[in-house]
Amino acid sequence: MAVTIVSVEEARRIAVRAQLLDGSATNLLETVRALGFLQIDPIATVSPPQYLVPWSRLGPYDAAELDRLLWDEKKLFEWNAYIWPIEDLPVVRAHMRRRARSRHYTHERRGHEFLKTHARFKRYLLRELEQNGPMLSRELEHSSAPRSLEAHRWWGSRQVPLMLEILHVHGVVAVAGRRGKQRLWDLSERFFPETETMPAREADALLAERRFRALGVRHTKAGWVAHPSATDGAVPDRVTLLSPFDRLIHDRDRAEALFGFHYRLEMYVPKAKREYGYYVLPLLAGDQLVGRAEPHFDRRTGTLELLGAWGDTSRLDEAISSLAAWLGADRIRSISSGTPPVASAP
Repeated sequence: MAVTIVSVEEARRIAVRAQLLDGSATNLLETVRALGFLQIDPIATVSPPQYLVPWSRLGPYDAAELDRLLWDEKKLFEWNAYIWPIEDLPVVRAHMRRRARSRHYTHERRGHEFLKTHARFKRYLLRELEQNGPMLSRELEHSSAPRSLEAHRWWGSRQVPLMLEILHVHGVVAVAGRRGKQRLWDLSERFFPETETMPAREADALLAERRFRALGVRHTKAGWVAHPSATDGAVPDRVTLLSPFDRLIHDRDRAEALFGFHYRLEMYVPKAKREYGYYVLPLLAGDQLVGRAEPHFDRRTGTLELLGAWGDTSRLDEAISSLAAWLGADRIRSISSGTPPVASAP
């Protein structure tokens, strides 16, 4: 394969275009297919990233469509905290099989030991799902269910979710829907369609190729290398905010090399030591990261609050107004003395 080295200016344009942040995104399904996946996270300071990342590309869209594509049309599926196109199921299944076999890492060995120690409950859980699934984790509680003396930050002292997570990563059970924010579980063999069996090495190569294509460029010792299918050209003068989980800036060092923009999520930094704020979003204008802002959506009052803004925020009101329209905010309120005024919600 021929290697094409491009300048940093070309690389920026290619990266923005490859990530569909140039306004070329047309619908949710094709956007997920182009990006390769959406990362799932429960943090909803503005909106969870699996919903916010598409908004950055599509503008105001029907967020309920994501659930329809997942659970009704089954054109997407959920695995290991990511949402994938269903055509990538053979690739993901190769990773499931590898995870089910691997004992390379400490957490993998602990997972296998956990399943072995609690084999009786595992049999009960799979039998219940076979007979009654899909089910919530709390509906699978049983006298044989393992419990921990120490409360875990995610699932407390209950170990049923841990059992489900291990079996999920191994490809034995699948997320088959949601009831509110709670996942519904079922047997993978019943939920997923039949697919070809892809060797792990082939799956790795295919996934790496798709990720390179989705990013557009990668940084090497020789410089910025463009994907063979990448297209360069002027990026429209479009402005939007990016989720901290957005793949354009997910690799912080790459983003700094590409845009000259130092960005770190300070959510876990003590408040007194934060340079900016708790959940700050980069501001993309054209092919430049020009500033950052900290919006917060108060769902109780329907207010999109702007807690702070930094850098060149001359066009921030455009992005905030679009965000408010998508969230269904009734009003926008700036509550930081250093924040520029923002237009009212549409």
